Amino acid sequence: MSTQFKFHKNTSEFNSKSKVKVTDLLSRLNEEKKIEKKRNLALGVAAVSAVTVFGIILTI
Repeated sequence: MSTQFKFHKNTSEFNSKSKVKVTDLLSRLNEEKKIEKKRNLALGVAAVSAVTVFGIILTI
């Protein structure tokens, strides 16, 4: 297997003539924050569940 990075160029997003819109960047940032919060919540719930199950198993 090769350890090279593959870059996919999307001409509609990355065009040297186009301008960057700050509102688009902020909305994308907010969406990513929401996704990260959901992932962190799911990870926390999984950790608490694992500790609970382990505790129940130890008490049996």
